[in-house]
Amino acid sequence: MAGPPAVVTATKVTPPRPPRRYLGRARLVDRLEESVRAGRGVVLVSAPAGSGKSTLVNGWLDGRPGQPAWLQVDEGDDDPARFWTYVSAALADTAPVSPASVADALAAGLDEVVDVMVNTIAATGDEIVLVIDDYHLVTNPDVHTSVERLIGLRPTNLTVVLVTRFDPPIRLGRLRVRDELTEVRADDLRFDDTEAGWLLDADNVGLDHDAVARLRQRTEGWAAGLVLASLSLRDGVDLEAFVDSFHGDDQLVADYLGEEFLDSLDDADLERLLDASVLDRMSGPLLDAVTGSSDGAIWLQALASTNQLVIALDRTGTWFRFHHLLRDVLRVELERRDPTRRAELHAAAGHAFEEQGDYTAAVEHLLAAGARVEAADLVANHATMLLNVGRSYTVSRYIEQLSDLLDSHQGLAIVHGWLSFVMGRFAEAKQSLATAKRLDTDGVEAGLIQSLTGMIHLAEGDVAGGLAAIRDDVPMSDPTHPMVLGGIRVMAGLFDDAVPYLRTANEMAATRPDHFVAAVTPVFEAVAAIETGRSDAARTLADGALAYADDRRLSELAQVSLAHSIVARTSDGELAVDAAARGVQLARRSPENVMLTYALASAADVGFAHERPEAEEWLAEARSIVNRCVDPGIAGRYLGRVEARHGRAERPAVDGQVEELTERELSVLRYLPSTLSQREIAAELYVSLNTVKTHSKSIYRKLGVDGRKAAVQVARDNGLL
Repeated sequence: MAGPPAVVTATKVTPPRPPRRYLGRARLVDRLEESVRAGRGVVLVSAPAGSGKSTLVNGWLDGRPGQPAWLQVDEGDDDPARFWTYVSAALADTAPVSPASVADALAAGLDEVVDVMVNTIAATGDEIVLVIDDYHLVTNPDVHTSVERLIGLRPTNLTVVLVTRFDPPIRLGRLRVRDELTEVRADDLRFDDTEAGWLLDADNVGLDHDAVARLRQRTEGWAAGLVLASLSLRDGVDLEAFVDSFHGDDQLVADYLGEEFLDSLDDADLERLLDASVLDRMSGPLLDAVTGSSDGAIWLQALASTNQLVIALDRTGTWFRFHHLLRDVLRVELERRDPTRRAELHAAAGHAFEEQGDYTAAVEHLLAAGARVEAADLVANHATMLLNVGRSYTVSRYIEQLSDLLDSHQGLAIVHGWLSFVMGRFAEAKQSLATAKRLDTDGVEAGLIQSLTGMIHLAEGDVAGGLAAIRDDVPMSDPTHPMVLGGIRVMAGLFDDAVPYLRTANEMAATRPDHFVAAVTPVFEAVAAIETGRSDAARTLADGALAYADDRRLSELAQVSLAHSIVARTSDGELAVDAAARGVQLARRSPENVMLTYALASAADVGFAHERPEAEEWLAEARSIVNRCVDPGIAGRYLGRVEARHGRAERPAVDGQVEELTERELSVLRYLPSTLSQREIAAELYVSLNTVKTHSKSIYRKLGVDGRKAAVQVARDNGLL
């Protein structure tokens, strides 16, 4: 179910433009530069909002050679997949780690993503500075752990700069002891009298040195307080009275913004500012789309040229954002004045982002607008794309926020069902599947419902249940659907029946394109080939699947595990053993019992042939899985052959023609793939329990097996089921 990469917002990975009047604070810039020269590797700029953290770092980088890598963090970056996708996008010009390769590496876990980036950065040999701004917005421990891994494995040509309002939960003490950390704190960022005078434009507004010193003392050198003081020094202001009354603490600054700054604006500008506050980032066209204006670009550029609380995000003057202090005050004021207008603006922003293909931003705005059904529609329609680029955390978060709709929104229910299935939460998957079936009265989700139903049966080790689930004729609108229909038939041993479905899956995957289906469908074809004695064809298909997966960075998918198992069974020596172990390693990442059993049986078969001690463990694990399966399909049959071949079976498995069964025995046989007990089968057939037991023993003898599960597969192989 692969899809296109998620949209990457360019302004999140573009260093903001320094303000029109920029003070190049040499004492701090020199400290940052010295940190790079000394190879310390980590710079922590930690101070409250409005301290000038981002402006300092941006100004430092603007004046040094090379292209910095910059990531502007927002709340959505709590998703590890999204976070590292954006880090890779930030590094694209200096160390080309593509977002697509990061998404694929996530299948192996966050450590793999970090390792890929470390290796790529080290290979460039060029000096790279990676800035992660507003890192305090990250709260996910998995992201913190992976960032600390990046720092721990940091190549010597990489400097990581964390800009944050408070210290991150990483081991700073260890970095200090190793002299690998440079720290810039709130006290360091406080403006001295000279810097404050420049920021206040003292000479032009008529402030003497004493007045500057008093304002600096009242604001404690806090950048935001000084900026707001400079905005207040308009013509006609009593400078002495202003200096005596102004206080620069956080609360008073907020009061100033809310009471004096906003009141000083004309109605048109104030309305625009309030409307624009719903956007974290804004361009002229986006602002026009959300607010209904027609000159958004001109207005934004004019505003940024006169107000240091409006920050340019690129060098072309296209994208801007409000300083956090101003944005927060504007949002509170908008909510106070007109909460209905606020909801309308968020809804308009959601629709604008949807048209741009930025579905995560669209969902966030629709949720803020209270348009929950529309948000659920977007999640349902685009969850596959998000999941295919590793955004399971984001999708899970959306589903949690929309949990009150799970019982009434069929699309959201089926997405929750698939996500729960992938995570191995079968009870939740079944519950959501039941909801989706109840709600899908028009058959819109029929294909996904049928596929999920079949896959749950297969994962639980009930191939017969999977076959029953996919019996009905449902239109195939997504390549995943025919792949599942064919795959279940393969695992049931119905190889000829699987062919047209797998062919359709290949054709649809090539048309879309769908790299996931294109990689996995040949794996099912390879299993069918080796089970029908076509070893050369099986190896060709397996090699092709692995090459395709590797080329598309899908090589860590659990669903390609059996391709490695096929390579193992058609190879010799260490190559065979290594491939067998790789198949088991990948299969363990999936909750699918039938697939894991087949991989383990393959590994045991190869392991015994090469006298490897782990073969016994693989075999025992495979048997333990089969023993709890209702119908393990060809995995159970193959396991029986492995046990027989290597002298581990209590009774040899028998292939070939079987003795004809009586009509009574066939009646009992038809119930064996079900979960019914022998007593329940007797009740269904209106016969005694002893009669069922007698017929069952006769069936096992004639089929040459020693149990119910093996009897089901042999009967299926011989066309009796």
